Amino acid sequence: MALPPTFNDMRIRAKEFVNEHQDDSSERGEAQTFWNDFFQIFGIKRQSVGIYEQLARRLGKAAGFIDMFWPGVLIVEHKSRGEPLEPAYDQATDYTAELSPDDHPRYIIVSDFQNIKLYDLQTIGKQGEWTISLEELPQKLDLFGFIAGYNKQEYVEQHPVDIKASKQLTKIHNELKQTGYGGQDLEILLVRLLFCMFAEDNGVFDKGIFYDYIYSRTEEDAADLGPKLVLLFETLDKPINERQTTLDEYLQRFPYVNGNLFKKRISTPTFNHNMRHSLLDAARNNDWSQINPAIFGAMFQNVMQESGTEKRRELGAHYTSEINIQKVIKPLFLDTLRTEFEESKHQFHVLSHFHDKLASLKFLDPACGCGNFLVVAYRELRRLELDVLKILYGEHLGDPEINLKSIVKCNVNQFYGIEFEEFPSQVAQVALWLTDAQMNNEAQDVFHKPLVRLPLISSATIIHGDALELDWQEVLGGKKNIIILGNPPFSGGKQMTQFQRDQVKSLFPNGTGAGVLDFVAGWYAKAIEYIKGTDIKVAFVSTNSIAQGEQVGILWKYLLEYGAKINFAHKTFRWSNEASGKAAVYCVIIGFSLEDYGPKRLYEYATP
Repeated sequence: MALPPTFNDMRIRAKEFVNEHQDDSSERGEAQTFWNDFFQIFGIKRQSVGIYEQLARRLGKAAGFIDMFWPGVLIVEHKSRGEPLEPAYDQATDYTAELSPDDHPRYIIVSDFQNIKLYDLQTIGKQGEWTISLEELPQKLDLFGFIAGYNKQEYVEQHPVDIKASKQLTKIHNELKQTGYGGQDLEILLVRLLFCMFAEDNGVFDKGIFYDYIYSRTEEDAADLGPKLVLLFETLDKPINERQTTLDEYLQRFPYVNGNLFKKRISTPTFNHNMRHSLLDAARNNDWSQINPAIFGAMFQNVMQESGTEKRRELGAHYTSEINIQKVIKPLFLDTLRTEFEESKHQFHVLSHFHDKLASLKFLDPACGCGNFLVVAYRELRRLELDVLKILYGEHLGDPEINLKSIVKCNVNQFYGIEFEEFPSQVAQVALWLTDAQMNNEAQDVFHKPLVRLPLISSATIIHGDALELDWQEVLGGKKNIIILGNPPFSGGKQMTQFQRDQVKSLFPNGTGAGVLDFVAGWYAKAIEYIKGTDIKVAFVSTNSIAQGEQVGILWKYLLEYGAKINFAHKTFRWSNEASGKAAVYCVIIGFSLEDYGPKRLYEYATP
């Protein structure tokens, strides 16, 4: 059986598909060509899987014809441009109800050319409904991975590119560690190598420049590879006009990066022939631009686990899946912002003020790990901003006078994190820069002009420290336009160290009963104190133990007396993460503030 095409191949085809079909409008005249070409994106001939105009009975109605039917997998219903999609979905479900169990599809897609709506019938009403515009298709191909043969959930959360890259990075890590090169120097080296490989594939550096430097400027026995990497890092940290004129001309081609990423000096690693080959293989045989920064935490956790380090697990840290991150950010702020955008997009001045509002928001994850929550929140913020820009500058998308750097206002400096371990905090910083580069590419695709923010002037504020000891106001520099979110450590009362238990008790008045609280309760106490007198919204993923049993009367009595209002919550669900060796943990998500925000929402799951 042939392997499915790579994500990068599909993305290239999807861009061609969008260009080819952006003006289609007639269901009768153009729909079948549209879907034939759509399936070609995923390396599938439509006629090998699906039937057009399949006669089918409809629930309680006269028989009709399914626009495109893939037995057991998919029904497609298509309308002309501008027609409502809800009737098309109702029509598809009527057909579905009358099909035999073997032919019953998992997915329904409805479209009017301009918009594509996907329904996953196994999860409908939870996370199983998505609407994208045609032009968003290249960035949202993960939703349709099942067509190419990828299991949908695995495709969304752990793309094969990420898996392969993680293994190669682990191999480089282990080979270096076995030679005695380790500790902080090894961690910093890995982060820098990751940045360089991403930068040359994503357009931040010239294409292939890092690979070519290693291949052409170092010896096959790798005797000079370590010193030349250190020289490269020093070059990336130096403005071009301050570099020696005698510097290797190849190194002169590298841009000035700044952002302190290459500032700290590390000891020079030594490589051998095999280790050099591993690095070249990693740089050459991955498209690092397609790496998902939202799972960098899992990638680097795998590196640490491979080397026998379990420190973060002892601290109770968990790397949250993107599905669970969306459960937090959508009701916490994203749904509200999307609604506000829809209400303001027809009034230029109102929309312009809304754009300024997006750029004024600050986000804090006080247990950020490798930055998963911050990465996803930043990506969604940038995509919302891009929707704003399409309307504000829609008539001038190709205008050479438009300066993308000046009109793209949202940036990584709106994001703050606190992380107990130094290595994950370094990864979080870089993951946000890489996300910025990916979002800049999405803006380039719309405005047809480059947007590269080098040297790095803006950066996220990621503090290496103990969130229960730090003053959050000093981290953020104020209390205005703040959103707090995250997944604090899950350590239960019986797993906590005495120091951790004392920390939590110290955050509650007189420590009354706080000795039985889980470690995560400390973040609730810090948050409620920080948001005093503000309209700040907070949402945390937590073990469900804080919402049942003896902890409720202690933790929630304290929070409610403080004036906490629960704005939304997710009832118990099974937690899934991006790391290997997934633990069976049952969680809740609780969103709260000191003000009521609209109707209360409770999300419930049939299978926790």
